[in-house]
Amino acid sequence: MSEQKPPRYKPYDHPAGGWGAAGATAKVLLEQSVVTKGSRALLAMNQPGGFKCPSCAFPDADHTRKLEFCENGAKALAWEATKNRIERGFFAEHSVTELMAQSDYWLEMQGRLTEPMRYDAATDHYVPCEWDEAFALIARHLQALDSPHQAEFYTSGRTPNEAAFLYSIFVREFGTNNFPDCSNMCHEPTSRGLPPAIGVGKGTIVLGDFDDAEAIFVMGQNTGTNSPRMMTNLVDARKRGIPIVLVNPMPERALIRFAEPQDVVQMATFGSTPISSEFVQVKIGGDLALIKGMMKVMFEREANGEPVLDEAFLAEHTVGLEAVREDALAQDWDEIERVSGVKQEQIRRVAEIYIRSNATIICYGMGLTQHQQGSRLLQQVTNLLLLRGNFGKPGAGIGPIRGHSNVQGDRTVGIDEKPSQRYLDRVRDVFGFEPPREHGHHVVESVEAMMNGQAKVFIGLGGNFIHAVPDTERSYAAMRGLELTVGIATKLNRGHLVHGRDALILPVVARSEWIRTPAGEQFVTIEDAMSNVTASRGVLEPASDKLMPEVEIVCRMAMATLPDSKVDWAAYMYDYAPIRDLIADVYPEIFAGFAERIQNPKGFHLDIPPRRRVWPTPNGKANFLVLPGLHVNDPVNDPDVLRLATVRSHDQYNTTIYSYNDRYRGVYNDRMVLFMNIEDRLARGLEKEALVSIETVSDDGISRRIDGLTVLDYPMPRGAIAGYYPELNPLLPLDHYDRISGTPAAKSIPVRIAAL
Repeated sequence: MSEQKPPRYKPYDHPAGGWGAAGATAKVLLEQSVVTKGSRALLAMNQPGGFKCPSCAFPDADHTRKLEFCENGAKALAWEATKNRIERGFFAEHSVTELMAQSDYWLEMQGRLTEPMRYDAATDHYVPCEWDEAFALIARHLQALDSPHQAEFYTSGRTPNEAAFLYSIFVREFGTNNFPDCSNMCHEPTSRGLPPAIGVGKGTIVLGDFDDAEAIFVMGQNTGTNSPRMMTNLVDARKRGIPIVLVNPMPERALIRFAEPQDVVQMATFGSTPISSEFVQVKIGGDLALIKGMMKVMFEREANGEPVLDEAFLAEHTVGLEAVREDALAQDWDEIERVSGVKQEQIRRVAEIYIRSNATIICYGMGLTQHQQGSRLLQQVTNLLLLRGNFGKPGAGIGPIRGHSNVQGDRTVGIDEKPSQRYLDRVRDVFGFEPPREHGHHVVESVEAMMNGQAKVFIGLGGNFIHAVPDTERSYAAMRGLELTVGIATKLNRGHLVHGRDALILPVVARSEWIRTPAGEQFVTIEDAMSNVTASRGVLEPASDKLMPEVEIVCRMAMATLPDSKVDWAAYMYDYAPIRDLIADVYPEIFAGFAERIQNPKGFHLDIPPRRRVWPTPNGKANFLVLPGLHVNDPVNDPDVLRLATVRSHDQYNTTIYSYNDRYRGVYNDRMVLFMNIEDRLARGLEKEALVSIETVSDDGISRRIDGLTVLDYPMPRGAIAGYYPELNPLLPLDHYDRISGTPAAKSIPVRIAAL
């Protein structure tokens, strides 16, 4: 691989998408030497009979288009379809210590893992091992624990429903509910915050609602990078004249102007579509104040006799309105403006857009969830929607735009550290063992258990856990204190190098690759962010004949660990149809007839009761819930303190770095940057593109500091800065998280910066 080029910073003035996206897609296919194979696979991605994109969880369109993929989906496919291979000679050549010195980008560029590997402490190298040897090692460690609760079982969103379901059964028969998963770090506030309000921890919209919406709000979400296929729906809405309100601290190129790569006329004429009709640039954490300002406007106008609220809906379906009205009206306009960073004039203008719309969608991302009060902030979004009856009618509802493909499905089929007693009863009745009843660990609690010596074993079903979690240096030390770490993965990542005394790397079949077993070719199922369940069938030959599908890995772990198991694991190892029957047995309300329904090429939609204006809350109503005040994070009364949000670049997906570029933000060949308001820079006496250090403000006595970041002028609100994840994770204290969901508050880290 060539050395990294010198950093370059140049504003990107073109529309997002368009020829830039087409060129980036072609480039990544060429870099991974998969132009022919990758192009063929792209035609099968997100199509009936094909496989689900391994990238984001946005739903498929109506399948009338032959190309149902985006730039970042193509990158994800090229990354796993690469011709590059890591074979045993690679590990013989490189010690773990040597590999730790390499960048994450370099590690992933080495290609696909091809056979099971075991860490040899005597040589500091990974060495080949047989699959049976690997499962025997896992079993020995798990059986030697004093308590099942000393093991942590992580799940990544790339895991399909069938494997996640069996994993949940295996771990519960083993005896614990320790299920830290990737949802804990992103949309867990959705799963925990929405049920008290509307009874479900999922979104209530389907793709067709974008066609019927009269207004669309996109809050705290960079659509063009994190779910680019959604841009098609936003483009169509703008062409119909539908107002789109963007709420975000950072102006994002795709939500300003977008050229759809599949629009032949637009591509031929170098045209584009303006997306946001109103950009509301809130301060970091200012969304609550904005929402309360909008509700204050509505309640004031209601008091003056205007028919602003949906009184019939409110009377029939909701409780708690008066407390929310009292709270909103009590807020002071000067304070709303100060905390939100938005002038009263614009808040009233945005409220008018909302009031005029008879069907409104509010979509959101991690800009809302990753705060200390993220779960309760989402309840305020729900309050706003309830005021005008924006549930249970076409074109309306709440839309969490989840990231990783099937992160929602994993939760649906049992990956939950806080399972309901009803679910546990069903597991007992179907499988014949008594599952543990006490709650297990989410991600933060699992790292705490490692730090205090309680946890001894970590098994990661996909993902790059150690680079996704907060407090990097402390988390590294905690992981290295474990007895065993297991990484089930397609490619090498940092988590395989920060490991326990014993460690395994187990290579798995990728989403785009076929699964052929003694029972025939198998398919898996995926649930998207709008509760659609569809089949996924890989079309490429696996990268190695020594890879193993996730389902078989889970079954073999269970068989080795639980020799007296009440579950017939061998019956599910090769034939996935009986697994889906078991899912239907455990979840009869939503998965009844799973085997028949999944034969529909378009899949099927899981029932979301609020779409029918049915509220599965304890009182059977939609509940208005109050979050007092205007702050979603602990305030810091120091004018020198800035709020840091960690963000992803356009050439990145989760912890996977596709390149050192972020073209929409004008950054090339660099990731160690800070985006900063020019007035904040000048106030601190910093030169343009100065090198700075950044240090977290905390009261726990732990120093968290990163040196060597380049300050870039960017139209941020005063007091707000942004930088890349996971490079800035060392600044995020483990204790800085939402107490309801356990989600780290990565979008609002209090920091100070200083020139080097």
